[in-house]
Amino acid sequence: MSPLPAAAAPRRWWRLAAMTVLCALAATGLHASAASASPAVSYTNPLVNQRADAQIYKHTDGYYYFTATVPEYDRIVLRRATTLQGLSSAPETVIWRKHSSGIMGAHIWAPEIHFIDGRWYVYFAAGATNDVWAIRMYVLEGTGANPLTASWTEKGQIRTPWETFSLDASTFVASGVRYLIWAQAEPGIATNTNLYIARLANPWTITGATTRLTIPTLAWETRGYKVAEGPTVIQRNGKLFMTYSASATDANYCLGMLTATAGSNLLSASSWTKSQNPVFASNSATGQWGPGHNSFTVSEDGASDILVYHDRNYRDISGDPLNDPNRRTRLQKLYWNADGTPNFGVPIPDGAHPVRLKSYNFPDRFVRHWEYRARIDTNVTNLADSQFRIVTGLNGGGSVSLESTNFPGYFLRQRSNGEAWVDRNDGTAAFRADASFFQRAGLASSSAVSFESQTYAGRYLRHSNYLLYVQAVTDTVGRADATFVLE
Repeated sequence: MSPLPAAAAPRRWWRLAAMTVLCALAATGLHASAASASPAVSYTNPLVNQRADAQIYKHTDGYYYFTATVPEYDRIVLRRATTLQGLSSAPETVIWRKHSSGIMGAHIWAPEIHFIDGRWYVYFAAGATNDVWAIRMYVLEGTGANPLTASWTEKGQIRTPWETFSLDASTFVASGVRYLIWAQAEPGIATNTNLYIARLANPWTITGATTRLTIPTLAWETRGYKVAEGPTVIQRNGKLFMTYSASATDANYCLGMLTATAGSNLLSASSWTKSQNPVFASNSATGQWGPGHNSFTVSEDGASDILVYHDRNYRDISGDPLNDPNRRTRLQKLYWNADGTPNFGVPIPDGAHPVRLKSYNFPDRFVRHWEYRARIDTNVTNLADSQFRIVTGLNGGGSVSLESTNFPGYFLRQRSNGEAWVDRNDGTAAFRADASFFQRAGLASSSAVSFESQTYAGRYLRHSNYLLYVQAVTDTVGRADATFVLE
């Protein structure tokens, strides 16, 4: 858990500040949460079972296109839907199958789909029937509005400076230039794969210099195997963030990140800075193991970035992890720190996606727990401290309960003195009642929410001196204190 922040401001000061804000908003006819609130992302994990290395591409036609590695390693599949959750049950189409002999005849891995200059392109890796480990990168080109029914042709192998093990091609555009990034074994370097970047002359041909961006050397990059693979880029806040996967494909698998400034020379390795710790890793509390090979997409309304990745819901694997079929595609919202860097949090538990509760009258503060005490706080870098699943109320009767993300089985509840804590469910009737609330329209704004105690009518979850209580609400400031925006 994160350190306790500086002491809260005196109650009198922030009551006056809140009244000033509310009066100003009333004068303009606006609500504090209306202008900038991003609606809560609501998805259920896992999205698709037995699909690894997943990529989701949102196209201008309003569809999300999904592709991933299948456990048989023998074909490339696509599905589409107008919502992310809809991909879970969308029918799947095989657009290409492995060759019966020769190259592209084995280990069909990690497809990615992109729309470039009016045509569809799928990047993928494949071995050969005479050497399944002769993995190389290949490209398909598709013509037609819908890639599920497009005509596909093979554009051949992407040639790099070395005829060696290479995979996980991805592409992005920065400052008007299209780049290819990929993983490869370089002769003379004792690693399994490193990361590389080059410009593209066309979607299947690199041109000019090839740059090695990083070699796996850190402890978390070299568990089981020395691996840096599966690169992908998200561009925000004047920066490029390149995530990649490291270590063996079991519970050691995790995400690292390189960062470059927009407008810098992306073909210079010195433009990229490596994070010294993984940004996303296995989490025993949430039951998620080996998260990796991610991509990024956006929510349906475009307001939220979405992290797409695979993992398993168990740690121990019998035999080679590549022969275990149970990597699942998952989604979760990607948050952003105050300094403009991404905050991945932890792999969330299976089931409903958690939310954050943003204070209505202090919109830079979120409900979080600190040593189990509930409060509102700014800049919560330990993201999962401020994430809660809104689940069916422990006490039933149409109520809801708020379950901690990083402490599953712990719920936001009122203690006998009215203080709100995140406590472990002890199974008693008293706990079930204390942890159950009715979710109401926000007392200060109908576009937000408030949580009324199921046991004590008229008492609401609210903050006072930045600490959370379950108390009666009797005035304008109290209504604002008891109102939250779901994000």
